[in-house]
Amino acid sequence: MTTRTPDHRRLATAAGAAVVCLGGLLLPGAAPALAQEKVVLSAGHTDAVDVHHEDGRLVLKVHDDTVEPSVTRDPADVTFQVLPEAAVEVPDLPEYAFLGPAGSTIWLLPMTQDPNLLWPGWNTTTLRSGVFQGNKVSLSLVDVAGPGRVSVFMTDPVGQPLVKFRSDDGLPDAIDVPIGTHAHANWVFSALGSYTLTFRADATLADGTPISTGPVPYRFVVGDLPGPDPEVGLSIQGLRPAYAPGAAVTLTAVQDPVTDLDRYRWFSRCPGAAEFAEIPSEVSAAYSFTATAQLDDCRYLVRLYRDGAEAPVAESAPVTLNVENTGAPAASQTIKVTVGAQGTLVVSVDPDDRTVNLPPTVLSPSGDRWQSSGDLRPVTVTDTRPGSPGWNVAGQLSDFTAGQTRVGGEYLGWTPTVLAQAEGQGVAAGPTVAPGFTTGNGLAASSLLGTAPAGDGRGTARLGAGLHLELPTDTAAGQYVATLTLTAI
Repeated sequence: MTTRTPDHRRLATAAGAAVVCLGGLLLPGAAPALAQEKVVLSAGHTDAVDVHHEDGRLVLKVHDDTVEPSVTRDPADVTFQVLPEAAVEVPDLPEYAFLGPAGSTIWLLPMTQDPNLLWPGWNTTTLRSGVFQGNKVSLSLVDVAGPGRVSVFMTDPVGQPLVKFRSDDGLPDAIDVPIGTHAHANWVFSALGSYTLTFRADATLADGTPISTGPVPYRFVVGDLPGPDPEVGLSIQGLRPAYAPGAAVTLTAVQDPVTDLDRYRWFSRCPGAAEFAEIPSEVSAAYSFTATAQLDDCRYLVRLYRDGAEAPVAESAPVTLNVENTGAPAASQTIKVTVGAQGTLVVSVDPDDRTVNLPPTVLSPSGDRWQSSGDLRPVTVTDTRPGSPGWNVAGQLSDFTAGQTRVGGEYLGWTPTVLAQAEGQGVAAGPTVAPGFTTGNGLAASSLLGTAPAGDGRGTARLGAGLHLELPTDTAAGQYVATLTLTAI
């Protein structure tokens, strides 16, 4: 990647030299031909958000001026590419702090035209005077989906930024745009990857009738375009050499390389069966079940599919389950973690109400870490000892591993809770343990989940915890496994 030397004066100059035409200075003419093919626009001028009024309807289109003659396109047919060369650093000035930490990399499409980059803007020059109340429309950014933050801003003559749209402080953001306006601004993205920006235009006709385009998605790709679907290898990880009856089994499908595909089907073939049979309702990357003697020597495989396709993209080699009578399972919960590219995260434990599914990780508001939160499955503590001596339950987390890659268990923290306790018990939750992202050991150190003092612990109680994971942004993509060992004293 080529990184440009950042310069806050460049940002200010780009904003100050905006192209803004008002009051019909750009007269509407015949609309360009509507092109049908799908295209990628990566350099040159385009009115990305081009507002039209046709047959009583308000419509958003794309005016593509990168070709001669220019054409009008449906936003669904266009991918706007922010080239890697758009990378700059956030200047060390307080007025630009909304773009991220000073010195961090952003990808900027500047307001003044750079012939090597895309120059997107918005346009209302096709709208006619007297049709709308106030001779204006409202343009809104209603949603942003992607790996980072999006900001669209101009600057005033003294270099102060004038933010028009900003995804990290609450959407929708709306601006009034007079008819006959053709404007450009700085478009800033905080991370590489694919984004969907959803715009909407609203207006009120002269007779008081409100009209709207409704939400219209626009696709932006920051950085290099994804290539054709790579050949995907698929394997099964997580199988131990042997299991005791009643032990938790979690098989995890692992892609190499990791893709955005996430539709799986699991299959099994036990002794005596002629062929593999699909396991109903198992469509995620992790398949969890309980080992039983009847499952000894059963074989399992997984297949990966594209949405809407019946033919698999990839199929794993089968693995064979070995079930032995080696005693009862230990008091532990196995935690599996999947970290994807857009940064696509999943936690699971054994299926007897001990499966934890954290939502996919999201970038923190400060942009310096991946975050995800969820809940530990209930932990039941039953004390029938005479004398009621009291008890402590603690948990300690191993490292997360994915093949040879390790991520420390200190990145997971919790807030323990008492879910239920018997009458007369005096159970108390353990203290909150913060993720050790910057300091501390998180759950990598033995941490108290719950306690009952002497005389108040006899009976059955249920403990839980809110889990919070904070990972560095450079965590390698992959599917990670860790074990949370619970100890009662």
